[in-house]
Amino acid sequence: MESDAASDPVLIRRERITRQVKLAKRIGYLGLLVAIVVFGIEIVTGFSGTLSTIAVVGLVVGIVVLPIPIVLGYGVMAANREDRGGGSFH
Repeated sequence: MESDAASDPVLIRRERITRQVKLAKRIGYLGLLVAIVVFGIEIVTGFSGTLSTIAVVGLVVGIVVLPIPIVLGYGVMAANREDRGGGSFH
């Protein structure tokens, strides 16, 4: 059974997508974390152009990057569940 899973191109591709989704989520959430931390620093120290730019860039990275891996992650989970015979959410 393991040899079938190791040579199945669908499972190999699904695993590659899973790894890419994890990396993209880390990048997106890191962008949001940077935005939150820098914004907190700005509240305490006063707003400056440089820190504001960093906060906005972090927020934009999170907003642009995160939706795609979230949706793909749910797709991979649904495909895995379907393979196990779990069916859909309904």
